[in-house]
Amino acid sequence: MTPTKQAPLYEGKAKKVYATKDSQSYIVSYKDDATAFNGLKKDTIKKKGELNNRITNLLMQMLHKHAIPTHFIQELSPTDSLVKKLTMFPLEVIVRNFAAGSITKRLGIKEGEKFERPILEFCYKNDALGDPMINTDHILALKLAQAEEIDAISSYALQINTLLSDYFASMGILLVDFKLEFGKDEEGKIILGDEISPDTCRFWDAQTKQKLDKDRFREDLGDVSEAYEIVLQKILAKESK
Repeated sequence: MTPTKQAPLYEGKAKKVYATKDSQSYIVSYKDDATAFNGLKKDTIKKKGELNNRITNLLMQMLHKHAIPTHFIQELSPTDSLVKKLTMFPLEVIVRNFAAGSITKRLGIKEGEKFERPILEFCYKNDALGDPMINTDHILALKLAQAEEIDAISSYALQINTLLSDYFASMGILLVDFKLEFGKDEEGKIILGDEISPDTCRFWDAQTKQKLDKDRFREDLGDVSEAYEIVLQKILAKESK
């Protein structure tokens, strides 16, 4: 029997989360809403929810094949997916392969510069504080995660970076940077949650450097859903081989 939505549990900028009859699973519903700059810029982008749902699920399944535990269970509809219930760490884990976005302003680095090794960053998920960047000492002091959990999350993030970078390179796309979120299941196992999509990743065409991600919305470049569609079609073409 197909799981159905019960009580709404949470609504964020890009997704809604619903309870199901199973206490250990949720339904995530992707929205067409687009926001940037901590919600200061808002709009609706046609099909964005469908595109992010599909891209996320395909990438989660690819990672699962490479022994990365994820919360994905089943795609239910174009915009809805069944996922494992997780207790999320209030952390955003950012991996940067090339300079783009905030790091260019913070450190005066030219956009597009490739780092010799990936840069791993943490942000404290707190809208009231603007999701500030923090380090491992802050995480421990605030008791957001234990030392061994930070190590496991960091290890997973770097493994995922290698897998995704190689995966997208094979289809002519640069994985510039991306954001991950992790949680723990009922057994205390650390699992990848949230989404992996053009909303949370920076994708550039390897040849033209055309941006194929949310920066098209942030920077008023237009053709946002068209760029997301390019990413999806490249993934589908690769998976069909």
